[in-house]
Amino acid sequence: MVIYQTAIINPRIMKKITSLFYLSSLSIVMLAQTPLERLENSPRHQEWIKLTHDNRSLDAFLVYPESKQKVTGIIVIHENRGLNHWARSMTDQLAEQGYIAVAPDLLSGSGPDGGKTSDFKSSDAAREALYQLNPDQITADLNAAYEYLKALESCNGNIVVIGFCWGGSQTFRYATNQSGLDASFVCYGRAPADGAGMERINAPVYGFYGGNDNRVNASLEATSKQMSLVDKTFDPVIYDDAGHGFMRSGESVDASKANKKARSDAWQRLLGILGSL
Repeated sequence: MVIYQTAIINPRIMKKITSLFYLSSLSIVMLAQTPLERLENSPRHQEWIKLTHDNRSLDAFLVYPESKQKVTGIIVIHENRGLNHWARSMTDQLAEQGYIAVAPDLLSGSGPDGGKTSDFKSSDAAREALYQLNPDQITADLNAAYEYLKALESCNGNIVVIGFCWGGSQTFRYATNQSGLDASFVCYGRAPADGAGMERINAPVYGFYGGNDNRVNASLEATSKQMSLVDKTFDPVIYDDAGHGFMRSGESVDASKANKKARSDAWQRLLGILGSL
């Protein structure tokens, strides 16, 4: 005869098990979402705004955090694909952490019929147009985003910039042109050629690089020396075995183990630095 014994589980332990199961299931659901789905499911206030300077107007995606106090503003510079769903999702994720984030569409006016990123027929077409942009226009566009954040009543006056890929290089370049920044976060981007303008940088520059991205990493030693010569802070970290674009690819459900780890470690480092400003 087989005797079955019913185990009695402490209610507190059962509650913890249930909570862990729920959180685990929730994490799987969140990972399975596309950037657009994450945007649409976000509880935060999102809006499209118009930034203006001189005779130019450009579109920008703005997200507010759920906060009781004034917070730091973050300018997000998109990859060479333009302001796509992932770039906007990253903007929302930064707002989720308690920051006002704005991502200007630097392709505004360059699309078909004067449109923006979403008006291009393909990401290749957007990429081609991006590399035709006037550097001075890019700086002026970013300055418009800077001034917009600075003037918001819900901003505490601290402004930082973060960029990815092409946007990472633009982040480094913008640090040489905007003395009011409190920090710059360069994600797998290069410094200006020959160290141009580095002496004008006023705030620390933090770098995030994939170990398998020597196209970019090959320049890091020279960049470190150039920054040191003008007594500026450059703090690069290379994440083992991660590839270029790991902040984006590391979010995918089919991401490699190295990219997932790099994405997680880089995100924690970013939040730690932001929290110390």
